Amino acid sequence: MRQSRWLLATAAVFALASAPAFAENVFKWASQGDALTLDPMSQNEGPTNAMNGQLYESLVTRDPQMKLQPELAVSWTGAADGWTFKLREGVKFHDGADFTAEDVKFSIERAQSPSSDFKEQVSGITSVQIIDDHTVKLMTDGPNPILPNQLTSTYILDKDWAEKNNVTTPQDFKAKQETYAVRNANGTGPFKVVSRAPDELTVLARNTAWWGDKLFPGNIDRIEYRPIANAATRVAALLSGEVDFVLDPPLQDLKRIESADGLKVITVAQIRSIFFGMDQGVAELRTSDVKGKNPFADVRVREAMNLAMDKVAIQRVVMEGLSFPTGMITPPGVFGNTPENDKPLPFDPEKAKALLADAGYPNGFTVQLDCPNNRYNNDEKICQAAVAMLAKVGVKVNLEAVSKAQHFPKIQKRTSDFYMLGWGVPTLDSHYVFAYLLADGGSWNATGYNNARVNEITAAIATETDIDKRTAMIEEAWNIVLADKPYVPLHHQVIAWAMSNKVDAPIGADDALRPRFIVMK
Repeated sequence: MRQSRWLLATAAVFALASAPAFAENVFKWASQGDALTLDPMSQNEGPTNAMNGQLYESLVTRDPQMKLQPELAVSWTGAADGWTFKLREGVKFHDGADFTAEDVKFSIERAQSPSSDFKEQVSGITSVQIIDDHTVKLMTDGPNPILPNQLTSTYILDKDWAEKNNVTTPQDFKAKQETYAVRNANGTGPFKVVSRAPDELTVLARNTAWWGDKLFPGNIDRIEYRPIANAATRVAALLSGEVDFVLDPPLQDLKRIESADGLKVITVAQIRSIFFGMDQGVAELRTSDVKGKNPFADVRVREAMNLAMDKVAIQRVVMEGLSFPTGMITPPGVFGNTPENDKPLPFDPEKAKALLADAGYPNGFTVQLDCPNNRYNNDEKICQAAVAMLAKVGVKVNLEAVSKAQHFPKIQKRTSDFYMLGWGVPTLDSHYVFAYLLADGGSWNATGYNNARVNEITAAIATETDIDKRTAMIEEAWNIVLADKPYVPLHHQVIAWAMSNKVDAPIGADDALRPRFIVMK
């Protein structure tokens, strides 16, 4: 008996001795889909950028109010031939290496690589001039009024680390390339990777050597992220306390979550639009019963597809009211969006059928709709509703709903006839939308849309500093796009975050989780 008591007492002493000096703040959270890669230049996708933004940093960033803030640069000055950035001194990468201008030059050039998904954001940079260890000038072909806005997700890597691990070029995601940077990271950001099991669990630890460790209110010591694809399971995990935060709670469960003890929901209009793309550029659709021609090449068919969408019904029934029906593929808050252009086309199935008949398709046609099932709010449900609506005007749609990891390569490799896409605009400027989605050769322009004037304006607004001229050109480009109808705009998303009352997490219109601002009580 005495020996048993001695063993118990000894065990208690050892337990106390091995316990941490303070209770760690462990932030456990979930959403429906994982980051696609830890290579910060491989995939320009919101959740991927948000995850990588906890590990890596850019020259400039945005706060939760979407205002530009210094990050690895402390100041920047524009001139006719480029922008000069003064870099933050004393910054270390996670492995202890010094951050210098060489890393900025290397990272900008890496972002310009063919396999980078950030080429459009840095395409206006002609070269990177190193002035000294903590000053760089990003040279441009003429003035570039929006360059700082374009750099908020262009993360900086350690040149030596990249060379050592053979990752000097970004992962080619659409080719399913595997590299060291896919699961490992060496940034300057507030968190370090502890472990990474894609689609299962990612664990991050606080970087106590981070330059901003004492400058921001966040008090998280450890992050545990679990992707949970099933909506009911995500809610159950939050209700049970298994997780503290859900980025994308099911819209139909928000009231239930709000009424639960110890939980809360916050919402904001997101700078993201949801739409369908139609490949009008191929001679013959891959999945259609129409042979020898492409129905989407006819603007009357594209208009019919727009008129067949009952966007108000989608808002009311599918989105639980948390969306704004739209007529354009960029939301309010982005320079170029206007109330006039934002008005959705009316729901008019009879006119849609008449337009299809005029175009030579009185009995409609068949086509496959490619849709993600773990990326946007109710993405698969939206696609299911669209299938039913298009059937009423004679367009027979076969739905293929897959994970975003399978879906996005179809768009980037341009193997989809008809697809869902959502587009956020971190630059808050229409140039970002034109460059990626509408310009000839845009890396996410899977529609084959190619309008010479829109291409010309896309190039011109990158260097135009006269605000009135620039506004007029952007308006002209949008008017052309709205007439040509290469996309079927559906709505702008409203996002909701659900969390424990012990978590204070400011929501941003870009839906990015920023742990440096999260306080656990």
